[in-house]
Amino acid sequence: MMKKSKAAKKVAKVMTEYGKGELHSGKGGPVVKSQKQAVAIALSEAGKALPKRGMRTAKNKAKK
Repeated sequence: MMKKSKAAKKVAKVMTEYGKGELHSGKGGPVVKSQKQAVAIALSEAGKALPKRGMRTAKNKAKK
């Protein structure tokens, strides 16, 4: 069985919160009632869970 990535775990967690009615928009904001908004929040947070990638500049290419 494949191991879930951090991003997939984050999406699952956010959608579970939405299902329970505990998902808020922002810090202590109103409860999210729209499934589309919950998906948008989940994907946004999943993107933040991914590692950042450095820019490939001529300077960085010269180091390798």
